[in-house]
Amino acid sequence: MSDIEKLSIREKVGYGLGDTASNIFFQFVNIFLLYYYTDVFGLSPAAVGVMFVAARFWDAINDPLMGAVADRTNTRWGKYRPYLLWMSIPFGLMGYLCFANPDFSEMGKLVYAYATYIGLMMVYTAINVPYSALMGVMTPSSEERTKLASYRFVGAFSGTLLISLGVRPLVRELGGGDEALGFKLTMGLLSVVAIVLFLLTFVWTKERIKPQDENGASIKQDIAFLFRNRPWIIMVIAAILTLSNVAVRGAVTAHFFKYYVGDDGAPVFWFLDKTSLMLTSGSIAFIIGIFFTSWFSKTFGKRNSLMALTLLNGLTLLTFYFIPAEDFGLMLAVNALGSLLAGPTPALVWAIYTDVADYGEWRFGRRSTGLVFSAAMFAQKMGLTIGGGLSGWMLGYFGYVANQAQSPEAIHGIRLLFSVLPGLLAVANGIILFWYPLTDKEVADIEAELKVRREISNPVTP
Repeated sequence: MSDIEKLSIREKVGYGLGDTASNIFFQFVNIFLLYYYTDVFGLSPAAVGVMFVAARFWDAINDPLMGAVADRTNTRWGKYRPYLLWMSIPFGLMGYLCFANPDFSEMGKLVYAYATYIGLMMVYTAINVPYSALMGVMTPSSEERTKLASYRFVGAFSGTLLISLGVRPLVRELGGGDEALGFKLTMGLLSVVAIVLFLLTFVWTKERIKPQDENGASIKQDIAFLFRNRPWIIMVIAAILTLSNVAVRGAVTAHFFKYYVGDDGAPVFWFLDKTSLMLTSGSIAFIIGIFFTSWFSKTFGKRNSLMALTLLNGLTLLTFYFIPAEDFGLMLAVNALGSLLAGPTPALVWAIYTDVADYGEWRFGRRSTGLVFSAAMFAQKMGLTIGGGLSGWMLGYFGYVANQAQSPEAIHGIRLLFSVLPGLLAVANGIILFWYPLTDKEVADIEAELKVRREISNPVTP
């Protein structure tokens, strides 16, 4: 492997810090926003479900547009890195405003929720699409990108661990018993952390694959090529299923532990209550699993590893439906196993997307890295839209009433949303990957041919 293909440890760590920043917000929103809106801010779950669908649908449309814009950006810092600098402060500010808890009327609160949530998702798109695409231009080596993806998701789930470990205790301590104040101050603190981490990613990374000549290249043509890219289509379907699973389960996690398990917020281990302990132990298991990514990739191939691990994780999610409320220890064990199995999957997914970008360049002569990644994020946002909408609507359907003793029907609905529905979505995701066509050998052949093409046109600089 040439020096141009290798990345330093500092650069890999720097890139990973960007996903720590992203996941501080992603996990905070995914785990706590529905609970915050229903139990703290005072909105109805059905209204929140409608808002999630409307906001995330608009957000999903923004992703491919942002990818096309980023692909056509040319600065002395590159195509994608400058957005980390330009959007980091707006990113932190919008996160804080989402949890600022203004004293408005019921309608005013709903309007404020729409405005701030849509604003947050738009800024998230503006910084996260270029961040994701950056991985595809830091090195031309598929092997190095797989390693880089592992660093990225160690960073990502370090952010998840920070949310799992810290949010509920911080809300309790900073709020002094006032949940609204606690959420506001906690998000303010974490917003500053996210801004700093994105700025470090900007400083410590570098783009090495030079921009192509954009003469004659249209967005319409790039999108047409994308829909002829079969590996991308399979990964898009898988992404919708994955994020639907994540959104449904994450949205009702706080409800599941508060109303089914009976978590009253009292510490059960160190300073952690049952919810925090479950989330923290799962995050640690997930991070441990990430370190097996390269082993799985080299031993079984990226596609086979992703398919098998996804199916096994789906079975652990389904198991939760059969665990009694009082058997918290078994919940911890099953959750840790599922998280360990799922650990390598995000890194495998994003490494595969860089292969998909290579395939597009090899097949069609156009490397639209930003569009490939943004369109993948479009699919993920559609999954979040479906999952987020279902969680709010189904809570309302089963008769959920915030801060009240729940009916047996409501408890049953919460259990279904936490276990059966995400489990079935995960299994469907594993099955669809049977149709992913690229083997690791084909990826290596494509990489070798692209290397020759780039050397001829000399687009890569040390």
